[in-house]
Amino acid sequence: MSILQGKIAVVTGAGSGLGQGVAQAFADEGASVALIDQDIDAVEKVSENIKGRGGIAISIEADVGNEISVPDAFSKVRGSLGEVDILVNNAGIDTTSLLEDMSLDLWDNMIRVNLRSMFLCSREVIKGMKGKGWGRIINFSSQLAHKGAPTMVHYCASKGGVLSFSRALAYELIDYGITVNSICPGPIDTPLYMDIPEEWRAAKERSLPIGRPGNVNEVVPTVLLLASDGGSNYVGASMNMNGGDVMV
Repeated sequence: MSILQGKIAVVTGAGSGLGQGVAQAFADEGASVALIDQDIDAVEKVSENIKGRGGIAISIEADVGNEISVPDAFSKVRGSLGEVDILVNNAGIDTTSLLEDMSLDLWDNMIRVNLRSMFLCSREVIKGMKGKGWGRIINFSSQLAHKGAPTMVHYCASKGGVLSFSRALAYELIDYGITVNSICPGPIDTPLYMDIPEEWRAAKERSLPIGRPGNVNEVVPTVLLLASDGGSNYVGASMNMNGGDVMV
């Protein structure tokens, strides 16, 4: 039997990159998947691909950093699929700027999308997971939460917040059969990564022991583990697949 058979999963930022790969893998393992993204055209293509392979998927347009948009999106999930078993908080943005040149808007938007979204989305699923006595919340952080990086103070701060958020929430929920963990990938060949200036990417890749960015298929198996019954002993963990950039 598929390891997620009968589960209901939500993946944010599911229109491309890691979110797309995770959503497709979840559906292949038997989960019914709600795909949330601001780019409705992209997420509908992913949804149609899943359904074309025999899976169950719905697509929802939402800004996961918006406190009005998020409850509406999860109401649609519950109405179409039921109470959520698995939440993957993957949506995120990535920009670069020296701190001395950084605008307040650039800082605030990074925190809003990368960190506030996890608070808003996680809050929506806890009651239902408690009712089931089982749940999985998986939050995407970054290896840069461990080591930092120049011109990315805002990004590193947001991703460091994800780690602390995940650990604290793990304490709150483990007695209800709900695990909370974080994923800390290094550079991954996705559209988000390709939006970073080429000079920055080239320098980062030269510094990696593996000598290259990772790919989505190298991250997905870890997400599947954390989402399944087999991941029940991972509580507040940070899973690091980063090509040796941070050896934790």
